[in-house]
Amino acid sequence: VAGLAAAGALARAGWRVTLIERGERLRGVGTAQIIHPNGVAALRALGLHLGDLAFPAPPGGIRRPDGRVLVEPGLPGPRNGHPGAPTVRSPVPSDVPSSAPPDSPSSASPEVRPLVSPDVPSPALPGVRSRGAAAGDRAGRAAAAARDRSAPDVPVVLHTDDLHDLLLAALGDKIEIRTNTEVTAVVTAGADWPAVVAGRHTFTADLVVAADGAGSVIRQRLVPRSRVAPAGYTAWRALVPWFRAPRLPEDVPPAGELLGAGMRFAYATLGLRRRAGEPAGVGGDEPTGGGVYWYATAPGAPRPESVSTQLTLLRRWFAGWHSPVAELLAATQVGDLVPQPAVHLSEVPERFGFRVGGGGVVLVGDAAHAITPSLTQGACLALEDAVVLGTLMRTAVPGEGIAERLDEYTRLRRDRVCRLDRVARRLDRVAQVQGRLAVAARDAMLARLATRVLTPAVAAAADWTP
Repeated sequence: VAGLAAAGALARAGWRVTLIERGERLRGVGTAQIIHPNGVAALRALGLHLGDLAFPAPPGGIRRPDGRVLVEPGLPGPRNGHPGAPTVRSPVPSDVPSSAPPDSPSSASPEVRPLVSPDVPSPALPGVRSRGAAAGDRAGRAAAAARDRSAPDVPVVLHTDDLHDLLLAALGDKIEIRTNTEVTAVVTAGADWPAVVAGRHTFTADLVVAADGAGSVIRQRLVPRSRVAPAGYTAWRALVPWFRAPRLPEDVPPAGELLGAGMRFAYATLGLRRRAGEPAGVGGDEPTGGGVYWYATAPGAPRPESVSTQLTLLRRWFAGWHSPVAELLAATQVGDLVPQPAVHLSEVPERFGFRVGGGGVVLVGDAAHAITPSLTQGACLALEDAVVLGTLMRTAVPGEGIAERLDEYTRLRRDRVCRLDRVARRLDRVAQVQGRLAVAARDAMLARLATRVLTPAVAAAADWTP
C-alpha cells in the first residue's frame, strides 16, 4: 500500500517514478482490509474513490468466549479498529472522529483525479527521478465525488486485492515498474545523489522512497537503532469467501469481537455483490464477492509450523468459543489463512527524511513507523504519508529545497505516528491480558474503561484531514 500510494502521489505531482518490487508480480495478500475515515480521506486526496468496492463496517459488540456480553452494540468499545469488529457504537462506530482536534499535515492536498479500479503489491520501493504528469478526467472526478458525498464517515471493509487494484490502476503510464528486483543496499555516504542496489543494478534517483515494510533494509542502514520488536503475540487473518461462509445464527451480529485470556477473535461480514450492470431480480442475484473476514490473536512468538498445522492449532485453541468462531474456523481453508507476526519498532526514527547530495531518501509506511495491528491503522497511515509527501514534493526541484521538504515531512508525520504507536500499545495491554484475576478485572471494567480512556484515543487516530 505504501509503495503504490507514494508512487502514484509523486507521479501526480509531476515526478517520473520507477517502482521496484521484489516479487515476481505486484499482488495483494488475498484477505480484507479495514479502512478508517482517515484512510478514506487520504484516498480521496489521492483522487481515488472506493465506490461500491467497500462495505460500511457494521455495528458490533464485545463478548467473552462463552458469549456473555462485555460491551453492548451501541456502546463504545476498547478497540474501534480491530480487523473484524470495527465498530461498537450505533449508528456510528467508536473509532469515528469525534471532538478530537484534526491533525492536519498540510493546508493543500493533491489534485483530485478520476475514479479508477484494479490492484496489487507487497513491499515496494519507488525510486523517483525527474518530472512529467498525466491529465485527469473531469467527468470521472465529478461522478466519484458525488458518490463519496453520500458515503458515511465510518470505517469500511473491503477486499485487500480491490484496494491494491485501485492503487495500481491509478499509477498511469508515467511509472516504470521493475518486478523480481530486490533492493539489498542504499548508497548515501559521499554520494551526489541517492541510489539503491538491487543485484547487479544500481538505481540512482533524485529521491528514494523506502516503502519496504517493517523490516526495511533502507531504514536499517539509515537508522540502525530502530529495529523490529515483537509485541508478544501473533495474529492470523483470513477471508472466507461467500460460497464457503457459514450462515450466522439469528442471535449473532454480522460483526463483533470475542475477548479471552490473551486471545482475541474478531470478524466482519462483507456485503455480497451482484454482477455489474445487473439489478437485483434480473439475473443479478448470484453473489460474485463478499464473504466473512476474521482476525485472531494468541500470545507467543510466530509459530514455526506449516500454515496447515497452524490452522489446526487455531481450531483447537478456540474450540468451545461462542458462535461464529468455530463455524468460521471450520470454513477456513489453508489457502485462506495469513499468519501475521505482531511487531512494532523499538524506536521510531527521529526523522523520516535524509538528505543525500542534491536529493534525499524518505521513509514511508511501516518502514518509517510500524505499529502493532490492534489499531488496524497501518494501511491508513501509509496512505496519509503518501498524501503529505506528494503535496510537499509537488513544487520541489531536484537540488533545490529537497532537504527542507524532507524536514517538513518529518515534522508533519512523526508526532502523529508516535501518538498512535502509544495508543496501539495501550490497546494491546488491555486486550492481551492473561491470568484469571487480571482477565476478570478487565472484563468487569471494560465498558467504563472503553468510554473514558480508549475510545477517545482511538477516535483521535481516525481524525485526520489532508
